[in-house]
Amino acid sequence: MRDPVGREMRWWGWGDPDHPPALPEHALPFLREEVGMAERARPPVDLADVRLPESALPEAVRDALAGAAGIVRDDRAARVLHAAGKGYPDLVRQREGDCAQAPDAVVLPGDHAEVRAALAACAEAGVAVVPFGGGTSVVGGVEPLRGEFEAVVSLDLSRLDRLVAIDETSQIAVLEAGVRGPDAEAMLRAHGFTLGHFPQSFEYASLGGYVATRSAGQASTGYGRIDELVLGLRCAAPAGDVDVRALPASAAGPKLRELIIGSEGTLGVITQAAFRVRPAPHEHRYEGWFFRDFAEGVAAFRALEQQEAAPDVARLSDEEETRLSLALAGGEGVKARAGGAYLRLRGYEGGCVAIFGWEGEEDEVARRAGRTAAVARRAGGLSLGRSPGEAWARGRYEGPYLRDDLLARGVMAETLETATRWSSLLDLHAAVSGALREALGARGTPPLVMCHVSHLYPTGASLYFTFLARQQEGAELEQWEAAKRAASEAIVAAGATITHHHAIGRDHLPWMRDEVGDTGLQALHAVKRELDPAGIMNPGKLLPAG
Repeated sequence: MRDPVGREMRWWGWGDPDHPPALPEHALPFLREEVGMAERARPPVDLADVRLPESALPEAVRDALAGAAGIVRDDRAARVLHAAGKGYPDLVRQREGDCAQAPDAVVLPGDHAEVRAALAACAEAGVAVVPFGGGTSVVGGVEPLRGEFEAVVSLDLSRLDRLVAIDETSQIAVLEAGVRGPDAEAMLRAHGFTLGHFPQSFEYASLGGYVATRSAGQASTGYGRIDELVLGLRCAAPAGDVDVRALPASAAGPKLRELIIGSEGTLGVITQAAFRVRPAPHEHRYEGWFFRDFAEGVAAFRALEQQEAAPDVARLSDEEETRLSLALAGGEGVKARAGGAYLRLRGYEGGCVAIFGWEGEEDEVARRAGRTAAVARRAGGLSLGRSPGEAWARGRYEGPYLRDDLLARGVMAETLETATRWSSLLDLHAAVSGALREALGARGTPPLVMCHVSHLYPTGASLYFTFLARQQEGAELEQWEAAKRAASEAIVAAGATITHHHAIGRDHLPWMRDEVGDTGLQALHAVKRELDPAGIMNPGKLLPAG
């Protein structure tokens, strides 16, 4: 079993501390010209210099939690590691050594019974509880806010790391909530199966986190989002357990499963879930394609989905994201096959790159890839072969490391995502891009705004925005707030969702009412009062007051 705190995770950034720099030197001139960089490097402070308040957890409560869950940590390393997630505001504060919101302790239960006992101890003592899986939230979902309580603990689920059962005939696997993505795949592949869920946070995110945030993986167009893969679950709420059996279907009223999936730790703690799994694929095929412009690519993606020819992975970068991809790629991947001369000769210069991916048996992959190619060509697509797709697959988890490198050079690197109908997709793309350019341009930091389409549905798709801008030194959070507010208001005004797969957390809380309405919020608050009478579960997330 892993040391649940010694997880080799950068406390001030993303992932493995020994990971080499992700920002290639050849891309620096492009970024200096596009957005600008700091004149000097901005490394994070040393762990010893982090500003950390004294723990406010009474000794008697600490003893009670140790008796309930077995392991309680309140050392500097544990508290700092659990002080925030991996969102942009989190990292800005962490890198500067501001851990004022650190939990008073980290509690590490080993099974469902210990989770229950820890919740009971916290409810009796009036201590807030923040469930913590991989700590990868980018919307403030694991920030240990206290709410009305004097103390808060982070409930780390990393010891709940077992494959509970697998029904190979029914293709159902039950796993505990603390299992990380790579470990889940290893456990399942030992039995010949895969979950097929690969978000960018895959290396560190936990299965419980997937479920609690309604996660979508990079291959969700083929495998389905996590809410489509969860058949049953077990949740420990302060008021009692919620157990949902893994049945193929049921007409027994509204689905309790839907209340727990996406509840973000505000109702209770998901301790295990039953997932629909599939035979592990023997063939993985990724290709690059090019379209003349974003509108042509969007029309092609709609045709792929509505004609049932969509690949498992389907990503279409707009012109700006394509430009950055070419700058970062240098001599490999997209750049190697999509060089200017090759595209100019075919009339595609300045267009948009797409990545298609298929997984399964060799003959099935070949058949599906052929059908995708036929539809894509009719829609104007140009095949670039496998080199760009394979380059994407090799670097599919590099984005968060790249963000760390950009922060060290004084560059804001942030993402946001949404989804809407096909008929509104281009208008939404223009509205959000324009809002970001206006908000950041007004602060004297004109951004590079990029976007890609992914996660296709018969009626629409998601848009995933990335924007870069020179940081306003000394006003980094105010700069971020201006951009976030402008983009979110543009999303709401367009009638799109405030989040497709990052969840609500802390950052999207001001727009939750727009998403579900007053009556919907009242219904959700009623459920919370029933399952969490003392209100200790993850204060300040998902549900605005009222």
